[in-house]
Amino acid sequence: MSCVARQRTPHLSRYALRVDPITSTETRRQAALGKLDPSTQAVLGQFFTPVKAATLMASLLRVEDLSDTVRVLDPGAGAGSLTAALVDRLHTECPDVAVHVVAVETDPFITPYLRATLEECQAVYGISYDLVEGDYLLDESAQLDGPFDFVIANPPYGKLAADSPARLATTARAVDTPNVYVAFWARAVASLKEDGQGVFIVPRSWANGTYYRPFRRWLLSTASLDVLHEFESRTKVFADTKVKQENVIVVFSLRPQASNVTLSKSVAHDEVPIARSVPFSAIVQDEDDDKVVHFIEGASVPSAARFTLSDLGIDVSTGKVVDFRNRQYLTDNLNAPGVTPMIYQSNIRSGGIDWPQVNARKPQGFVARDDAAIRQLLPQGPYVVVKRQTAKEDPRRIVAALWDGPSRVAFDNKTNYLHESNSPLERNLARGLMLWLNSTVLDRYFRAFSGHTQVNAGDLRRLPFPCREDLVLLAKAAPDGLPDQETLDAVVAKLFPEVPDSTA
Repeated sequence: MSCVARQRTPHLSRYALRVDPITSTETRRQAALGKLDPSTQAVLGQFFTPVKAATLMASLLRVEDLSDTVRVLDPGAGAGSLTAALVDRLHTECPDVAVHVVAVETDPFITPYLRATLEECQAVYGISYDLVEGDYLLDESAQLDGPFDFVIANPPYGKLAADSPARLATTARAVDTPNVYVAFWARAVASLKEDGQGVFIVPRSWANGTYYRPFRRWLLSTASLDVLHEFESRTKVFADTKVKQENVIVVFSLRPQASNVTLSKSVAHDEVPIARSVPFSAIVQDEDDDKVVHFIEGASVPSAARFTLSDLGIDVSTGKVVDFRNRQYLTDNLNAPGVTPMIYQSNIRSGGIDWPQVNARKPQGFVARDDAAIRQLLPQGPYVVVKRQTAKEDPRRIVAALWDGPSRVAFDNKTNYLHESNSPLERNLARGLMLWLNSTVLDRYFRAFSGHTQVNAGDLRRLPFPCREDLVLLAKAAPDGLPDQETLDAVVAKLFPEVPDSTA
């Protein structure tokens, strides 16, 4: 059945004429949020979808060529905002299609709000529904396995232990998943009918890193990525739940991968998105065994930057010192016998290491009193130190500095450091690496695939670098220290003229 926008079919009920399920569901969502126990909310991941975000999600689905009856699944339905948004769209554009909704909610406190939404949708739009009260990942009800025409979801998120029942159940159905939200996603994909569609709002962390690699490989071999929508703000989408998360909307379908993917973007959820169609090969590179998903087309680097750290013979490690486990070695007395510098990510400033830091919140000294402490030290010499925690709002996602102190050194585990077999780097090579890591061209490349606040060693290993000789040339061509961004980028562009326009 082909659907086009039409006048809504009037419902016979007088009740229906004076009720707008979209508006009343948003009222219920806000009322439910106001009554949630914060500790329970965190455990269950109850960050209910605002009406405008729900409407945006529903708008991204294809609604042409539907059958006479469609089945919709809303796992983790909360107050029913996503159901109401999708049902409203189907009723507006496809009024002759019969809609059956299966909504799942695990919290008995929330189910009355959800039931009220479903009853209103039934009265106004004429849908039928089933409300399943249970854990979506553990409930074995056949009705949850579909087949469904649409799945729409804002799943909870939280780590899944390797032996947790939910993880084991998801592995048996589809693929091993380390987090609740991708477990929801995997079961949803498995429950779609052929060419059925799903739309999820999820953290962007699934798109890169080894943690989610098995899921990405499975997803991309099973379904088609159709739309990738990102928000420029991490705070506005779920502002009333105080969630600070880089969320993205993903539309997918159970069919072979489409040749093109729609990239969509908005600051938050309450503005018209800017969208464009790009080749799938620009999003997931054919030669990439990790199947990292890029959210920016054309985030390329010069052809000269075709080497990984491994190709260059350079290692990257996470700092060895976990400070709360090594308090006996930490000291503020920098004159103590045997004291060595203790470097945290807060010491990283302007391409160098600010040590000792004035008014530092953490001890700046490390005293190696025994073999266990000595093993956490690195030999004297140059290293490149990189912050492990940054955010998309920061001027740069990769923040690197050169350390070349007068003694052995200890690095905190919230830093990464570049070295050669746990030995120092040659100084010009180290400085060239630091400059390249702080360049805009590399920042843009990193942002294309990284969607979380971590800059992990694995992320650094997959970045592209010029050869060792070119890195040394960069060190010699740039002014001392870390130049301002414009100056640094100009030096990089001169040495590597194929640098893309950073303002594009």
